[in-house]
Amino acid sequence: MCILLLTSCGDATSISVPSAGAPSSEQSDLLGALQIGATSSPQDTGRTETPSRESAAPQESTAPPAPTATPNPTPPPTPEPTPFVPLRDNTPYCPSPVASGTVTYGNDVTTIDASNLAQGYIMANYTGTCPKVKLQIIGPDSHTSTYNLNASEFQAFPLTAGDGSYTVTVNENIQGKDYIVSYEVSLDVALDDPFSPYLSPSSYVQYNADTSAVELAAELCETAASDLDCVSAVYNYIIENIEYDYDLASQITSGALSSYIADIDATLADGKGICLDYAALMACMLRTQRIPTRLEVGYASLSYHAWVSVYLTDVGWVNGIVKFDGSSWSLMDPTFAASNSEEELKEFIGDGSNYTVRYIY
Repeated sequence: MCILLLTSCGDATSISVPSAGAPSSEQSDLLGALQIGATSSPQDTGRTETPSRESAAPQESTAPPAPTATPNPTPPPTPEPTPFVPLRDNTPYCPSPVASGTVTYGNDVTTIDASNLAQGYIMANYTGTCPKVKLQIIGPDSHTSTYNLNASEFQAFPLTAGDGSYTVTVNENIQGKDYIVSYEVSLDVALDDPFSPYLSPSSYVQYNADTSAVELAAELCETAASDLDCVSAVYNYIIENIEYDYDLASQITSGALSSYIADIDATLADGKGICLDYAALMACMLRTQRIPTRLEVGYASLSYHAWVSVYLTDVGWVNGIVKFDGSSWSLMDPTFAASNSEEELKEFIGDGSNYTVRYIY
């Protein structure tokens, strides 16, 4: 047997060892030295070994292999929460009528801005000295709508009779209930959208993007799956949170009602109002949810009254705010719903014949 001996200088020396028989004392000493060199560290021998460029063949280990650690499985990623997607768009819609000045008519005290006829409205102002001025719009259906025109600032007035020829007159009071026409103009109207007059602010339904009712409507309709759900949510909120103001109602005659302008945010903050307050609040909230809504003024039986009608896709115009029992429509308006029992309400409203419309705003 031949054993490779490493010396301190790194030279390799071969030593022959007999393969059989008992080793001599010299060989035993040499084998002992080899064993020490193979199993001891440099500290054991008192010397520092310099490794050789050549190495002995590795000896096979008889020790059992160390167990291999099983890596921890990578946890599955945490799923992202599914974002809430509303079933209908409840983003407030708040167009702002403007007097663009592109097309105007008038005289020294009256200006009619007809720049936005296609959007369903005109703007008008009066700068004269007469304290009582009425603006009238006669539509192609021959229906006349009457408004107060007393402020020097421009006011918006809707064109509610669709396409066709309109006549606009400005009337100054001379005494009592007598008026004279101070200005008149004819306008040919072709609407871009037949519903635009019922989706915008106007003289009787005044609001803008900062009106509190606009944000409230968006909150109420956030989970609505349809326009009908939105109508129901707004309707239920109004009849549950707004009380009828009997004191104010006792002060308002039919003549005064025609000149009464609802303060939508005041109605919401005070929690009370008369019929025009109810109707204007509901019209604002539904219009800003893209639901065409008419504010209508007329007679409920013998009482001068205001209510709303809405347009629902696949249903059409529903006259008087509606209650749907799953199979049929019932006429209802928010004022009576808030101040009467259901039995009295249905008995009064009947099939709607008790309602007579005079003005549509």
